[in-house]
Amino acid sequence: MEKIRDFEIEKGMSINGLIKQMKESGGFTSKKLGECVDILEKMIKDKECLRILSFPACIIATGTRGVIKDMVKEKWFDVLITTCGTLDHDLARSFKDYYHGKFEVDDAELYKKGIHRIGNVFVPKESYGLIIEEKMREFLKEICSEGKKELASYEISWEIGKRLKEDSILYWCYKNKIPVFIPGITDGAVGYNLWLFSQDKNFKVDVFKDEKVLSDLIWEAKKLGGLIIGGGISKHHTIWHAQFKNGLDYAVYITTAVEWDGSLSGAKTREAISWGKIKEKANHLTLECDATIALPLILSALKERF
Repeated sequence: MEKIRDFEIEKGMSINGLIKQMKESGGFTSKKLGECVDILEKMIKDKECLRILSFPACIIATGTRGVIKDMVKEKWFDVLITTCGTLDHDLARSFKDYYHGKFEVDDAELYKKGIHRIGNVFVPKESYGLIIEEKMREFLKEICSEGKKELASYEISWEIGKRLKEDSILYWCYKNKIPVFIPGITDGAVGYNLWLFSQDKNFKVDVFKDEKVLSDLIWEAKKLGGLIIGGGISKHHTIWHAQFKNGLDYAVYITTAVEWDGSLSGAKTREAISWGKIKEKANHLTLECDATIALPLILSALKERF
């Protein structure tokens, strides 16, 4: 056994130094955060590994969008799997602002004022549905004028990305040719506008092409790794495809959900081993933490290690 060391916090200490002390302190979730960074460092440095980043849309409504953008810009991941809401928020925030709010608020009053709430983030109607509808109509007209009538979700993501600013996730996915797969493409404002546009124009989304490209990437990889934030369809789509390669070799889950209700969001990495979605001898860990706390620390520590 290794003895637990007390924290020794010094003025000007680096984030990486703090993360290493968290691992040595042996203190509950802080120790797991330190171990999580070690696994991710090993995964990112493994040149034989196809690295997948899976996350839900809600964090893109916060400044954590910048963390995901930096990870993509640094090419730490080869594939993104997320929800339609990520396209919504990334697009909307390229043109309009979201605002700090409160959890404890009169939501009926917000509705009257035309403000949506995502936790303690306030989103005016003009910063979400209206701007997404305007820009998607503009983008889709351009795309169709170029003769593109049937696109997979990753191709739609790139088409949007090349029309956004450099502070967006989709821009860097397009720039670095990192596919963004959206298995639930119609479940959001961007997806709804795709459907709406298709009512008058000969335009289709080819989800089977997504599956073919993702399947090929999985089968051609020597190893698989995943940083899986939250749960839902993006988490399941990641580990579902991983099982056909006998599971992930590296896996880090970051979640605040519980496992005792049988939810996928709360299921820990060890449960995925029973399905063959994570290898029995994989480097794996479940970090019970709010991703908006964990991810900035992880990014900061990893930047110091590369």
